[in-house]
Amino acid sequence: MRNEQLGSLLLKKNLITDEQLAEALKVQMQRGEKIGSVIVNLGYAEKNEVGKVLAEQLGVQYIDLIKTKIDKEVLRLVPDELCKKYTVLPFGMDGKKLKVAISDPTNIFALEELRFVTGRPVSPYVELERYLKHFIVTKKSSSKIEKAINEEQFSDYKVEDDVETHLDLDSLRVAGDEAPIIKLVNFVLTEAVNKNASDIHFESYEDLFRVRIRVDGVLRELATPPLKIKNAVISRIKILAKLDIAERRLPQDGRILLRVSNKDIDIRVSVMPAIFGEKIVLRLLEKSTEVLTLEDLGLDKCNMAKFVRAIEKPYGMILMTGPTGSGKSTTLYAAMLRLNKEGVNIMTAEDPVEYMINGVNQVHMKEDIGLSFAVALRSFLRQDPDIIMVGEMRDFETAEIAVKSALTGHLVLSTLHTNDAPSSINRLINMGIEPFLVASSVNLIAAQRLIRKVCKNCSELDKNITNEMLLNIGFEEDEIGSFIPVVGRGCDLCDFTGYKGRVAVYELMEMTEDILKLVLSGATSDDIKRQSISEGMKTLRRSGLDKVKEGVTTLDEVLRITIL
Repeated sequence: MRNEQLGSLLLKKNLITDEQLAEALKVQMQRGEKIGSVIVNLGYAEKNEVGKVLAEQLGVQYIDLIKTKIDKEVLRLVPDELCKKYTVLPFGMDGKKLKVAISDPTNIFALEELRFVTGRPVSPYVELERYLKHFIVTKKSSSKIEKAINEEQFSDYKVEDDVETHLDLDSLRVAGDEAPIIKLVNFVLTEAVNKNASDIHFESYEDLFRVRIRVDGVLRELATPPLKIKNAVISRIKILAKLDIAERRLPQDGRILLRVSNKDIDIRVSVMPAIFGEKIVLRLLEKSTEVLTLEDLGLDKCNMAKFVRAIEKPYGMILMTGPTGSGKSTTLYAAMLRLNKEGVNIMTAEDPVEYMINGVNQVHMKEDIGLSFAVALRSFLRQDPDIIMVGEMRDFETAEIAVKSALTGHLVLSTLHTNDAPSSINRLINMGIEPFLVASSVNLIAAQRLIRKVCKNCSELDKNITNEMLLNIGFEEDEIGSFIPVVGRGCDLCDFTGYKGRVAVYELMEMTEDILKLVLSGATSDDIKRQSISEGMKTLRRSGLDKVKEGVTTLDEVLRITIL
């Protein structure tokens, strides 16, 4: 059985179909992942089913790390570099034997080096590579918080009942102000700021309370405090954000202003009731961060020329599109920084105001008192503006006023939530804006994503990538052989992720004469996209591939955030 392919074994056991295996093999060629991880990721079979068949194939036991309590003392026995090198993670002891999860238990060199380094016999268990790599990053990365959390300092706490009738508000308020809880929350905030996290998630489950942070656009586990202090931690955050600790049935929003690690941090707090308790998400905004210039954004020469040409027109609309957290506002701030001169009046309607720019009149939206984007826009037109920035076009009323402003001598900058630049045209039309108004008002539409950069400290050539894989993901034949993709090996500087920092990739669509004709004729997004590409528009995928050629990012990152 060892010589039989995993895909064939899964077929024999009727866990997948021939069509699913063919598709999985195609995706494997693109991503370079092992077939078991690809099949699970595509949803064709359960992780445990694939893992057990893989273990049967290799003649070892299967370990599901998601359901396994990992011994933190055992973790320290194997150096981080070794875990990364062989994709291996120690998780427990069986007498004197060290139990390790490994993606390739047939690698005798790995097992022998583990035995030599630890001085213990090794008992290998197989786990799917994708999940094993995740656990190596989350469990082996050093954290002050994990060292700070121990059961002893919380020994006096009891598991709290979430039933409202048993809720003791006074004891919760006191618990939230106790030294261990304050210390823990402070540690979380400090560590998140030091790791340049954009968000902190406090999540409650039936038998788990965990803290995750979003770094470079990807969530990673930071700590798993004892479940019994869950409500005390939540209460502490609510107290800091001046929220109602008694209200646990409705969402709440608040704000915390803190100085952490000599940085002034504006923290937006969102509390949401869930099945097993409240979930809290903190959005971290560093007030002292300088606004990036256009030159800092990662625009290539061609796209830079297009963007500057559009924003320097005296009137019209520039739209930035993309999901939440893709850097749209940062790009608009960079544009305003370039346009901010003594002779122009710039007005912005934002929710919230993320960065303050001297010389720009910025207005923070307050929906609870009736100050919406549409209301602000109407008032702006009586303030003699030259340039208007609208944080987001959420509805017909806002879009209508913005379009009319662009048609009456104002330059309007705004954002939309669409997947790419061409689909923004139909999005505006679906909101109720007439096609001839869209065609007349829009100068340029730019879609963008943030892509993780390879850690410069540990980057190396990825020689596992084949020419066929490069062709499958979008490279042209004449490009093959002119470069070798890079990959991050993982080191202390990048928390063993292989990535450090992010850069934007762009898709810029100018409203040319031919595009205008398509819009007026009611063409589909695909028709508009094809025409734009024929006129030289770089898609998000193509922009990402260029970053791969430059050695800025990896193929995996491009596949993660773009589609062909």
